[in-house]
Amino acid sequence: MGEQQHVKFPQEVIEEYAALGVDLPALFSAGHLGNRMGVQILEASAERVVGTMPVEGNTQPYGLLHGGASAVLAETLGSIGSMLHGGVSKIAVGVDLNCTHHRGVRSGLVTGVATPVHRGRSTATYEIVITDEQDKRVCSARLTCMLREVTAKDAGNLPEAGRA
Repeated sequence: MGEQQHVKFPQEVIEEYAALGVDLPALFSAGHLGNRMGVQILEASAERVVGTMPVEGNTQPYGLLHGGASAVLAETLGSIGSMLHGGVSKIAVGVDLNCTHHRGVRSGLVTGVATPVHRGRSTATYEIVITDEQDKRVCSARLTCMLREVTAKDAGNLPEAGRA
């Protein structure tokens, strides 16, 4: 799934996945797109997901952070929270993403923090706040994910790194 990162997971989540033969820290990454964009996940739990992304390399023609890049960061963080809320028996699939862009950023890192708005049995909704290095809000986003049961086909798609 991409290069391995050191992500802070709650120990009980690591143990839950390990019981099913999945090495969550070895498996985990921001995904291929997130890796290409330089997304780094710093902390991940169902209650809070934190990640960063560089502005450089993720700009539009005017030199500002691309709104689509903010959307990628937001969907990545909200999806991780939804996945961890759903647990090992569910897969989180994004069904609605809304982003409001408040200000432009030309350099540095942006930081996103995802917190739950709703965590149910079949859906999870997260608010994601993206700020610049001066802690000014750049983007407010909301992601809703459908939580569906894992199938044998899904389990077969795990990369070798995640198999214990």
